[in-house]
Amino acid sequence: MEEEKIRYLAHLARIQLSEEEVHALKKDLSQLLDYVGQLKSLATDEVEPTNAVLPAYNRFRKDEITLSMPVEKALANAPDRMGDFFRVPRVITERKTNE
Repeated sequence: MEEEKIRYLAHLARIQLSEEEVHALKKDLSQLLDYVGQLKSLATDEVEPTNAVLPAYNRFRKDEITLSMPVEKALANAPDRMGDFFRVPRVITERKTNE
């Protein structure tokens, strides 16, 4: 790969590269493109396309109504609570406007 193309790609990616990095990337990208060229030479006509190496299955459980945990047990280790609720620091604050 040409160094000018590497600089152009770096510009598109909004990254700054030193001359040493450009030279290192030139070597690395050339090796990568050579490897892709080797892969192109493989006979893959009879290989079915896949989107994953291993089969994946969803493990759904039955949607059944069950008893929930008692409030006291759920809040037993809460660092702070207010009645039957967890008490947490305020995240959203009121926005004051100058009128």
